[in-house]
Amino acid sequence: MSASALASTQAGRRKVSPPGAGQEREFPFSDDEFKILSNMVYERAGIVLNKNKKDMVYGRLARRLRKLKIPSFKEYLQYLNSNNGSEETGLLINAITTNLTKFFRESHHFKHLFDACSDIVQAQTNRGEERRLRIWSAGCSSGEEPYSIAIIMNELLKKAAPIDIRVLATDLDTSMLQTGMAGVYNKKSIENLPAKFRSRYTEKLSDTQIKMSQDLRKLITFKQLNLLEKWPMKGPFDAIFCRNVMIYFDTSTKVSLGKRYSEMLRSDSWLYIGHSESLPIEETQLKLIGKTIYQRNDQRR
Repeated sequence: MSASALASTQAGRRKVSPPGAGQEREFPFSDDEFKILSNMVYERAGIVLNKNKKDMVYGRLARRLRKLKIPSFKEYLQYLNSNNGSEETGLLINAITTNLTKFFRESHHFKHLFDACSDIVQAQTNRGEERRLRIWSAGCSSGEEPYSIAIIMNELLKKAAPIDIRVLATDLDTSMLQTGMAGVYNKKSIENLPAKFRSRYTEKLSDTQIKMSQDLRKLITFKQLNLLEKWPMKGPFDAIFCRNVMIYFDTSTKVSLGKRYSEMLRSDSWLYIGHSESLPIEETQLKLIGKTIYQRNDQRR
């Protein structure tokens, strides 16, 4: 997901310093207006915005007010409650969400994924079942995570084909999903990809851009999804990645998500979360078995 900086002041408007105590803002933004926006974001996406996030919210939404030619946050709130509000609420959440990701971030997860999926496929073979894998990248951002998963799946196919593999990639941010669907990235973004993967799974478009290979793109389906709303897919999944998403949520939302994720996993399958995150598992069928790696264990309860 890409971080937004404070927008610069437009020509013709009042010149202001970065917002702070006693400083005039380009757009009036009261504490009450911030509270209303915070409640709206929490109800829509489960994202918690504490008081210390007010300046960040101002900076990231100021560009929306400029684009819409709205002179104050009071009128912006009125716009959100108008007939155009539904679409704008999504753009609001996109604006305040920080999207930071890269290929093979937290690489130990992908090493574990390869071994875990190898074991799953071998067990399916031993039971005489169809060899299939279903993996979900929840909060996939601009696509680097699902493409990293797809690389691992392609490497597994070389070892144990045929396998019916599908990777579901979901995010709330439609602009991030469009990047993932296109599969086009800056060359600098793949610098941490092993050389063998760069040559095997990317093609050069220009001196500055690459495109992920068709072998990867055909494995991935990108869909918009709000994690707090009803999930249309039925599962079950062999692995779920939900990394650096729950940092935005309060404890009750994390508990709810943990229960829902455990219910979407096959028995003995896997959930991966971000290195700076924690997941309450008391009411779930999950057990922590490694660094930010959880396994569904039906005997746990």
